[in-house]
Amino acid sequence: MDRQSRNRALARHVLLPTIFLTVALLGGVRVGADGGALLFVPPPLVTLVLAVMLLALFARGRAVVVGAWLSADNPALSNVSHALTLAALFFASAQSFNSVLPEAGLLRWMLSFFFLWTLWQNQFSAFDARRLLRSLAALFGTAFVVKHVLLASLYAPGGGWLKRLAGFALEGGAAATPDAQALAPATGYISFFTLALYVCGLLLLPPAPDVEASEARPLLAERRNRIEGEGEADAVVADEE
Repeated sequence: MDRQSRNRALARHVLLPTIFLTVALLGGVRVGADGGALLFVPPPLVTLVLAVMLLALFARGRAVVVGAWLSADNPALSNVSHALTLAALFFASAQSFNSVLPEAGLLRWMLSFFFLWTLWQNQFSAFDARRLLRSLAALFGTAFVVKHVLLASLYAPGGGWLKRLAGFALEGGAAATPDAQALAPATGYISFFTLALYVCGLLLLPPAPDVEASEARPLLAERRNRIEGEGEADAVVADEE
């Protein structure tokens, strides 16, 4: 296996799953304002539904050719690796939505509805990948600003009755005060990094795996031969000594 094929195989079988699994982990991380405690929020049901609809659009727009990723013509080891990559893409998509949706309240359901409406419309309209990406970018950006800029300022310590009234109106009657769900500013930075990493993963994700890069067995065999060769070399040096 030459260097180019080896790099493609590493990107396909190691880099992409690592990126998507990192997004799936960071998308649920929250940093509490009191003491900086780390919290992990599992993906709500609505984010799983959004992820299914988004992956359906990827398949419809041929951004992900499922028949090429999972095929009887592929080696079994490659199919397992590809299935894990697609599963990581699904959970990364769900956690990307989770990272920008408010934790509770009216705005959470409004933004969830906007996401659902956009993805549902694209299921039946004339598909345009660029239009979908622009819509998603606008919705992700809007949700990020609402959660990590607007709501973060409402939950910030201090403020008068007007701030508390606005927080109560936006979040409904679930929380008595805006401080109930206060998060540290580090949560916004984590969310921004999560979205950036998710976009990088989508840019690196090919519609269909290459024939050379889809075979993971040569990569493992080359690694095993290298380890065995190093072991034999060490044995020869030991014998000479």
